[in-house]
Parts: sequence; C-alpha cells; structure tokens
Amino acid sequence: MAALKALPPAVRALLSNPILVVVVGLFGLVQLPQLAFQPTQPILAAVVSLVLTAVMIFVVPFFQGGLLGMADEALAGSTDLGTLVAAGKANYVTLLLAYLAVFAVNVVFGVVVMFAVIVGGIGLFGGNGQPGIAALGVVGVVGGLIVLAYLLIGFFIQFYAHAIVLSDGGLVGGFTRSMGLVRSHFLSVVGYSLVIMAGSLVFGGVAGVGSIILSPQPTGLPVPDLSAAVLTGAAIVYVLAIAVLGAFYGTYSVAFYRAIDSNSVDRAIE
Repeated sequence: MAALKALPPAVRALLSNPILVVVVGLFGLVQLPQLAFQPTQPILAAVVSLVLTAVMIFVVPFFQGGLLGMADEALAGSTDLGTLVAAGKANYVTLLLAYLAVFAVNVVFGVVVMFAVIVGGIGLFGGNGQPGIAALGVVGVVGGLIVLAYLLIGFFIQFYAHAIVLSDGGLVGGFTRSMGLVRSHFLSVVGYSLVIMAGSLVFGGVAGVGSIILSPQPTGLPVPDLSAAVLTGAAIVYVLAIAVLGAFYGTYSVAFYRAIDSNSVDRAIE
C-alpha cells in the first residue's frame, strides 16, 4: 500500500534534514503571541486574532509552496532555505488564489452552519418550547449532510497544492488533479489520511496541552501560578510538537503524492 511504502523515505528525509523541523518551528512561533492575552481582554485578543488571520492568508501560500519544495528536495537527498524561497516565490500566485478559493469555501460552510443552527433552533423551540422528535431528526440529518459534504470536499482536494508545486498543475488543474488522484487511489488515500490523523492526534495532543498551559486562566479559578520555567518549557513543547508534525506532513505527503502520481515532474524548482 502506498500509504505504508511512503513512510520509510519520509522518515529518512526528515531525520537527514532537520532544517525542515526548524523552518516549521519558526513558522509556529508566530502563533504564540495570541495565547498570551488575558481572558479579560477579549476585544484585544479578537483584534490580534483577526490581524494574524489576515496576515496568514498571504503568508501561508508562500510557506506552503516552500515547504513542499523543500520536502521534495529532501526526499532526493538534502535541502536548504534557498529552496524554501525559490519554491515559495515560483508558486506563490497560484497557491494564493487556490488558498483564497479554499478559504471562501470554508466561509460559505461556516455561514451555512450558522444559518442551519439558527433555523434549527427556531424550528425546535419556536412552537411550544419543546423539541419534537421529527424536528430533531431533520436537524440531525441536515447537520450530518453538511458535515459530510465539508469532509468530502476537503478529502478530495487535499493534494491541490502538491499538484500545483510538483506537477505544474495550475490553479484549476491543481484541484482537478487532486480529485482525480483521490478517486483513482481511494483506499490508499484513506490509509494515508489515517496515518496523518494518528500523527495529528499524538503531536496535536502534545501541542494542545502546551497551549492550555500557556493560555492565561480566567481569574477566580483554582489554578496554581506556574513558574517562568514551566511556561517556557510548555512553549518549547508546543512549538516543537507543531514543528515535528508539520515537517513530517511535508515529507510524508510529498512521498505519498509521488507514489500515486506518475506524472509529477522530477523537481519542484527548475
């Protein structure tokens, strides 16, 4: 199975190119400031979050292209920061447009979910205040269909960036190429997704614990004061977990994409 065959080369590439972990770790440092705001400063925290989100919209495509280029090069031997810059610049515009399209789809689904919640709430409690079994069933089915549609879209287009960077797929071709590969290698992609999910649960759980420790606790809760050493350690663990997961995703996803796409170009950067 391609999902398992891609693991050894991905791990070897990661171990022989620790710069991948460093690069993703530096990118993860950007997320630390928003964890430091007190719960009593919700407006400031919201503003910082919105600004950071806006910045990330324009930064992520560059980093995404650069990381895929570095991972591709690492699988062949070694890589460096020059590839990050070259691959990021070469694919930036196409990846930005693709990222904006994906972002728009997420916004649409968010609006649909919010609308469904409002309509469902009115339908459930708008009458005598007691939800009916039929209404609960309809809300459950509709909600399940919305979630399923969202997951399926994400599942089928998950390799659009790889198709753009590694196969010169272009904007539309990146999405169509991803959907075609997933359809042709459905079971292998399911196995790949399970490996990614397992890694996310392990390292994502570690990062989650770190973020909880770093996040200021609301006043009034019986939470002991943490020393600077503990907070520093939590920050290191948080960034390291994100770095390892992101770097592994880079090498593993590229190795897997290479395994299922016989038409990918030899190198991401000419």
